[in-house]
Amino acid sequence: MSSVRTVLGDIRPGDLGVCDAHDHLFLRSPRLPGQELNDATAARAELEAFRAAGGAAVVQWTPYGMGRRAADLPHLSRSAGVHLVCATGLHQAAHYAPELLGRLRGKLAEVFVSELTEGIGTSGVPAGLVKVAGGYHALDAHARWTMAAAAEAHHATGAPIAVHLELGTGALDVLDLLCGELGVPPHRVILGHLNRSPDPVVHRQAAGTGCWLAFDGPSRAHHATDWRTPDAVLALAEAGFGHRPLLGGDTVVAGARSVDGGPGMSYLLRRLRPRLEVSLGAELVGRVLTHNPAEAFGVDWR
Repeated sequence: MSSVRTVLGDIRPGDLGVCDAHDHLFLRSPRLPGQELNDATAARAELEAFRAAGGAAVVQWTPYGMGRRAADLPHLSRSAGVHLVCATGLHQAAHYAPELLGRLRGKLAEVFVSELTEGIGTSGVPAGLVKVAGGYHALDAHARWTMAAAAEAHHATGAPIAVHLELGTGALDVLDLLCGELGVPPHRVILGHLNRSPDPVVHRQAAGTGCWLAFDGPSRAHHATDWRTPDAVLALAEAGFGHRPLLGGDTVVAGARSVDGGPGMSYLLRRLRPRLEVSLGAELVGRVLTHNPAEAFGVDWR
């Protein structure tokens, strides 16, 4: 039976509710010095604001080695009344010390599988997806290594694979690798940041394979493309692919949280949802926020 693997255990996909399909409660990276998401009190406040706006679930894409604070997630989920899904996986090489990557050589898929089935470290909190990353219009050796490990973990567990597309590019190359060479079913692949490269032809081609397309923002760094999200989702719907998009906030730095003066997780429901309803209608937007993520993250676990 299909289920979504949350930090409190597996639930029925239909119980997921209104979902922020790509966000971060905790995150740190040497590429973002001084901007870490590492405050549990602020994380709870963001979840409570999201819940007050009508949200019921958040999928955290923070992968291995980037400050997930998995042990804190069950308490946050219970206290805020929001389902949380945690990630395993590995981001681009620039986010890690070379020594750490060296220690993972030869056992990356094993780490992913362990975190999906046995839990993350000593916390016992299970991951519910694998997050990996491509490069700018390309897949380097690191991306191919991590995606091969993600595919191996998928075949062992059934887990969905979420992919950071650098500036929204490289979607078709990722699908060629994951779904072509590595045999991952397209409906188990979620492509992130499609709003950052609003190419309607590529969007339709990707959606036509059966994968999921995540539009995630707002973002200060990519604001020039965030505003195109409603038109991009509408174009997909008009082409018959309204069952493929996902929506997320992708809060990656402290200043983006509502408690620190940013839009925060609740922006997705306070501002973007009404804007989308004008173009797409409330019924389709409701499907994108509930039914689509339930199918994207609900799998038959092995």
